Amino acid sequence: MTAQEIGVQLKNDLEIRIAKVFSVFDVHSDNFIDTRNIGNVLRILGCAPTEKEVHEIMLATESAEEPGETHLSKFIAHITKLLMDEAMKPASSDEILDAFKVLDPENKLYLTKEYFGKLMSEDGEPFNEEEMADMWAVAIDPITDNIPYEFYINQLKHKTDLYDMAYQVKDQIARAEKDRRRPDRMRSRTHFAN
Repeated sequence: MTAQEIGVQLKNDLEIRIAKVFSVFDVHSDNFIDTRNIGNVLRILGCAPTEKEVHEIMLATESAEEPGETHLSKFIAHITKLLMDEAMKPASSDEILDAFKVLDPENKLYLTKEYFGKLMSEDGEPFNEEEMADMWAVAIDPITDNIPYEFYINQLKHKTDLYDMAYQVKDQIARAEKDRRRPDRMRSRTHFAN
């Protein structure tokens, strides 16, 4: 994907990755997506936003000229900053395992479908029916009808390289800012010496 193809200047690999996923939902090839697809874009990128975070991003990136739509350049600017701040970062495999162990005090290494389904549909930010169906397709052992959570966690492994890219961009910006300030200090020292 090039800047000529999309008409937006992309400055780094992080922005290219965001633009590629965004383009999947850009049905008119005009660099706009329906704001209702923002959650999908974020999840495909490997983020784990809450519905509240998705709603906040929708409001922050919605176009004033095209209500209900988000432009790529505004989305990239907003999301890049969030990623550099590690917002919406998925829990690590170890954190997820620790959470499952709390739910499994008998250390059976599995949860029943009924118990886990109740937790996922009633507590915290509840899953809807479609999300539950998607989860069951990956989580349930078809022989026992239970969730062997160590296996399930392996199925969930998130791509953290997106956040690695965001860290690199943040580091590059910090170094560029430091380099930009360095000549100012050199000039001021020279000025005082004269």
